[in-house]
Amino acid sequence: MKNSTLSAKLLPENKIRVTIISNVMKNENTPIYITKNDDDVQTLVIDKTSMMGNMAIYECSVPYLVELGNKYFISIDSFGVCALDVNDSPFYIGFDEKYYYAGNDLGATYDKERSTFVVWAPLASMVLLKISTDGGKKFVYYEMTRELKGTYRITLNGNYEFAIYNYVVENSGVVKVTIDPYAKASTPNGKNSVVVNLKKTKIDFEEKNLPYYENYVDAIIYELSVRDFTINPNTNIEKKGKYLGLSEEKRTTVVGNPAGLDYLKFLGITHVQLMPIYDFKTVDEENPDSSYNWGYDPMQYFVPEGSYSSDVHDPYSRIIELKKMVKAFHHNKIKVNMDVVFNHVYQYQFSSFESIVPNYYFRRNNNGTMSNGSFCGNDLASERKMVSKLIIDASLYWINEYGIDGFRFDLMGIIDKYTLMKIYREATKIKPDFMFYGEGWNMPTNLPEDTKSTMNNAKSLPHVAFFNDTFRDIVKGPTNESDFHVPGYITGDFSYRDGFKFVFLGSCLPRLYNNKFLSANQSINYVECHDNGTLYDKIVASMEIEDEQTVCRIVNSINGIVIFAFGIPFIHMGQEIGQSKNMHQNTYKSGDKYNMFQYELLDKRLYMAQYVKSMIEARKRAAFVHVFSSEDIQKLVNYKDLENGALCARFENVKVEDQIETIVVILNPSKETLYFNNNKYLELVTGDCGYIKNDRISQKNVIIPPHSLYGYVEKENDLGDKTL
Repeated sequence: MKNSTLSAKLLPENKIRVTIISNVMKNENTPIYITKNDDDVQTLVIDKTSMMGNMAIYECSVPYLVELGNKYFISIDSFGVCALDVNDSPFYIGFDEKYYYAGNDLGATYDKERSTFVVWAPLASMVLLKISTDGGKKFVYYEMTRELKGTYRITLNGNYEFAIYNYVVENSGVVKVTIDPYAKASTPNGKNSVVVNLKKTKIDFEEKNLPYYENYVDAIIYELSVRDFTINPNTNIEKKGKYLGLSEEKRTTVVGNPAGLDYLKFLGITHVQLMPIYDFKTVDEENPDSSYNWGYDPMQYFVPEGSYSSDVHDPYSRIIELKKMVKAFHHNKIKVNMDVVFNHVYQYQFSSFESIVPNYYFRRNNNGTMSNGSFCGNDLASERKMVSKLIIDASLYWINEYGIDGFRFDLMGIIDKYTLMKIYREATKIKPDFMFYGEGWNMPTNLPEDTKSTMNNAKSLPHVAFFNDTFRDIVKGPTNESDFHVPGYITGDFSYRDGFKFVFLGSCLPRLYNNKFLSANQSINYVECHDNGTLYDKIVASMEIEDEQTVCRIVNSINGIVIFAFGIPFIHMGQEIGQSKNMHQNTYKSGDKYNMFQYELLDKRLYMAQYVKSMIEARKRAAFVHVFSSEDIQKLVNYKDLENGALCARFENVKVEDQIETIVVILNPSKETLYFNNNKYLELVTGDCGYIKNDRISQKNVIIPPHSLYGYVEKENDLGDKTL
């Protein structure tokens, strides 16, 4: 059994630490050698020796500058040879400045006459291109040339379309085979990268015909998963669970109600938010029905997910079909927001990033351990120049190549705000009304507090919107599983009424709480998203109501609040029809049973979808709801507390279509009927059935049913025979 080990590590300031663990002592006069590229042998100068039991540590000086990109070996007579470990170099001062590569040619660049491959691998002493033109039956290896800034490059003459390739990278004597982190196409399950001709996939995204939304508050966002929204057997969608399934038109449920894309058109939403569509790890792309995952386990940032394509073995299929889906949305005036996860990757230790540049892409704590603010085992170190570049490059690629109209950033607080604003500046050069929003939670990642993209720093991120968890928790109550039974304002705890006044105004005015945002343009108003339990289940759990009709009535009133509050309305797939997960919370891998859109429930509760549809229409017509500056909102609204926790909000001299009106909104969250006496006539415009366009009734004394939201236009005179 070997009982002696030799190791050597490069330290800052060109020092080397050599460690011997052995029962045998090195002779005092025995030299320590360093060999460069197998031929240049020099003797290290031992500056300091430390002995601890059977371990000897030698701090040494090098007679020349150790330069990354070369092979270095340390040898001691009687103790053998070891590779010099340079993998801590990314931690040393000046590394980013010395090795930052600003080029836009990373990855494989195809031309029918030649293809060029470029990879950033500054620590590597060797990089080989492993490539096959016969589908992987035979691979050829080419040594790549090291260039400035730690890049390796090679150009191969000939037509390499469809060629599959990997990189063979040697770092500190360890050789790994890995995919290209900048690959644009892939074989199933990301086993190999593929060379493709993106010119063949060009498509007209019909962006010139899209509406222009000057402010975020003009948007109405609907969150869904490609699979979840199309997989239900109770529709005639043909490509179920696929990109193409979401692009099909004239699709219906079994009783003829709109399904898929036509259902989104029916609702009238402006933006669809797609849960992850980049390549994620834990769904077997060759057998997509054998496993399930939402996709918050990133693998490849430039490659679309293959399980949503109709032919995962064709590298073009996922690219072209995703583009067709985006085109179909755009053709129907719906913009596409993409859910991006630039805060962590799946199993970082096996990722292409760690294989190519060890110790660079992932954030560390001050003691050297992995930062884990994502609670997924790693945090991307966005503050590092080449990580920031990766995030920016990937973001702009999705905009330019796939026509994406907005980003929803998962765990956005783990990303530094400087990277985020660089993306914003570049994205809005391409699309001036591009949307930027995300989860602004303050996660425990090792990043200075004032540099995180969190709600705490909202004032320094004026062009970024945040999921407003205060709105969520005040309206319906806490969302965590341990507090799922605890009510909010609309679910029975009327002590939240003053808090509701704060969130209804976009959380940008100091009322009970300090303002969270500069304006309502930063407030994503939501009560349900893919995480945690559904709104329907929350109502049942917190109010202990078993009557389905009553629960649905409360769902409607909350959805009306989400749509008509100042800020940006956000609706999760199925929320509008009171979809349940049977009290299950985090269903990220629970399969279709708990996650698919229940079209049979839509057929049963079409009236709920119609309510949301009509309220969306009303919001679009009411210009005053699109006001977002805190100063303007403050001038618009006056509150009056009513009995049994109810609330009246008056909006004076506001624009509705082409008229200047005074709007009265009455919210009755209680189980009691509310009798509201007014000194002027009120004309009903929204009620239990949603927006009422015609045959409005004017009355002075109004009755507000339990658990309901009613809106009126205040009139000086009655409407004759229509008056009650």
